[in-house]
Amino acid sequence: MTLEARGLAIGFATRAVASGIDATLAPGEITCLLGPNGSGKTTLLRTLLGILPPLGGELALDGRPLARWSTRERAQRLAYVPQAAAGDFDFTVLEMVEMGRTPMLGLFAAPRARDRVAALEALERLGIAHLAGRAIGAVSGGERQLAYIARALATEAAHMLMDEPTASLDFANQALILDEIARLAREGASVLLTTHHPDHALRIADRALLLARGRLLAAGAAGATLNSENLSALYGRPIEVAEVASTHGPPGRFCIVRESPRFD
Repeated sequence: MTLEARGLAIGFATRAVASGIDATLAPGEITCLLGPNGSGKTTLLRTLLGILPPLGGELALDGRPLARWSTRERAQRLAYVPQAAAGDFDFTVLEMVEMGRTPMLGLFAAPRARDRVAALEALERLGIAHLAGRAIGAVSGGERQLAYIARALATEAAHMLMDEPTASLDFANQALILDEIARLAREGASVLLTTHHPDHALRIADRALLLARGRLLAAGAAGATLNSENLSALYGRPIEVAEVASTHGPPGRFCIVRESPRFD
């Protein structure tokens, strides 16, 4: 199942944010969306989810216009991980993760035994099963972010759209989430994530979309797209993509921000 945009224009009724966006989210691939603050990354995610209507262009899921899928059908196929937010709810972590199973239930139906199992397995997969009975508002921002990701995992959706999934997480948990995203792709899921860390994209992405100034500055295979020239243009700073040898595998690629030239 493929989610595809062609000539997509995004924004709001009174303001266009970006246009001319072409992207294909295919099974088994990780696509990283990078761009400076305010470039429209979250707006693009919300449009791909069907929350915001496109301002132009075409948007199709499995060859069928996204607008022709019902809200329930979209929710069964497209899972969303929002940016971390305050948890001012009385739900427990387990109850919140179980909400990811709602599209599989009938109207007003209560979660079934297999829905609870799916939620518990998602929590276990991310190492936070011990938080199942805690109130979502009583856990840390990082733990809450892991719970949101667990909720998306519990949906078993074909597409995972994640808005800065490593935000609020410490270094170890960032690595955990990146590894989990890579695992999802190996199992056949399509993943689109936004990130402010090009190093994360260099580590796990198959494809990259660089969004700024109302358009895609570059798009394509991650290895070719995430280069010094494109990233410098994207962020307006001199960035060097360097290769670092590893004793445990192939060389890794990392970003180094160089000091901007000074003119006396």
